[in-house]
Amino acid sequence: MSSPSRSPGPIDPGDAPPRPSRDDLTRATLEPLRADERPAALLVAVAVAALLALGVVVGALTVHGLSRHGGSQAGGVFLACVLALLAFGMYRRRYWAVLAFEALLAFQILVTSLALVVASTLLAAGLCLLSIGLAGWLFWKLVRVMGRIQARDLG
Repeated sequence: MSSPSRSPGPIDPGDAPPRPSRDDLTRATLEPLRADERPAALLVAVAVAALLALGVVVGALTVHGLSRHGGSQAGGVFLACVLALLAFGMYRRRYWAVLAFEALLAFQILVTSLALVVASTLLAAGLCLLSIGLAGWLFWKLVRVMGRIQARDLG
C-alpha cells in the first residue's frame, strides 16, 4: 500500500519573519528633533499658550465683579500660571507639556462643538467653526511634533 501524499499544509507563522506594523513603519520615518529645532507648529502652540496666559491675567485684573461672572482672581492667576508653564515646557520641547496642551486643545474643541449646537447667530456659528478648525489643525500638527520629541528621547 502506498502512503497518501501529504499536502504541504498551512504555513507556520513562526517560519516567516514578523512583518513590521504600520506604527513601526511610521516611527521609522520620524526624524528626531535636532538640538535646537523647534517646528513651526510648536512655536505656534507656545505663542498661543503665552498669549492666553497674558489674556487671562489681564482679564482677571481688569474685570470688576469677577466673582459675579463665575470667576476669581486667584483662579485666573492659577490658570495663567498653568498656561505659562505649558508655554515654557513646550519651548523647551518637553513631551509632557505638548501632551497637556493637546489635552487642552481637545477640551476646547469639544466645548466649542457644543457651543456650535446652541449658536444663535451666523457670526457665532462661524466663530465656533473657525475655532474648531484652527484648534484641530494645531492639534494635528502637534501629533507629529510629539512623535519627533519622543523619537529624540528614545534614540
